Amino acid sequence: MTTKSFDFATLSGREQYRILIGMVVPRPIAWVTSLNAAGTVNAAPFSFFNMLAAEPAIIGLGVGTRPDGSPKDTARNIRERGEFTINMVSNTLVEAMTVSAIPFPPGVEELTEAGLTTLPGLCIGTPRIREARAAFECRLYQDIALPGGDSIFLGQVLAAHVDDCILNERGHIQPDALDAVGRMGGEAYASTRQLFDLSRIEPEAWRTNHDPGTRRPHPDWAPRADRNLKKD
Repeated sequence: MTTKSFDFATLSGREQYRILIGMVVPRPIAWVTSLNAAGTVNAAPFSFFNMLAAEPAIIGLGVGTRPDGSPKDTARNIRERGEFTINMVSNTLVEAMTVSAIPFPPGVEELTEAGLTTLPGLCIGTPRIREARAAFECRLYQDIALPGGDSIFLGQVLAAHVDDCILNERGHIQPDALDAVGRMGGEAYASTRQLFDLSRIEPEAWRTNHDPGTRRPHPDWAPRADRNLKKD
C-alpha cells in the first residue's frame, strides 16, 4: 500500500479543508436556528458538528466565516443571544435545508423562503423548525474564537424535542424513522438507511476465539409499513 502524506503546515486553509471533509465522513448536519437583535429568525446548516459529552450534555459546532472574512449571521447571533437551536436534517428536508444555505441578505428569513415554519422554544427564546423530527435547545457554554476567524461554539443542551413518529413503544428513537442524512465531501450527502448491528467483544471472548463477530441486519434499517413517517 502506497500512502501520500500531507504536512498541514505547508497547506493552505482551503487545502486543509478539502482533506478534512473528504476523510471525516459522514458528518451529521446541524441545522441551526438563531435570533438576531431584532428578533429575526436565521437558519443555516453546518456539518462541523457533533455531540461531545453527556453530563453535562455538550454539543460542538464549528462555524466558518464569509468569503470576505466577516462573521456569519449564526456566529453573531449566538454571541449576542447566548443560545441556539440545532434541528436534525431528515431525508425529506434536504432540499429545504439547501434553500436555507443560500446567502440571503441580512434580515431575510431563510425558513420562510424554504416554506418552513417554527415552534417556540421550551427553555430558550430561539424557536425550532416545526417540520424537523428532532431538535436540541442549547445555551452557549463556551465560545472559542480561532486565529483565522472561524469559531467553535460549545452548547449545553437544555431540552430536546422528538417527534412521536420516530419513537418506538419503549421511547427509543428509531434510526429509520429519523432518516437523518450526513454530509460527505464536495456536494455529496449520505443517508443512514442501511444499518447493521455488530456486538461489542469482551476481552475474554477475544482471547478465547479471536472472533471479530458477524454483521447482522439492523431490525430498523428500513421504514416499517405500520409507522407514519410524515408530518401532519
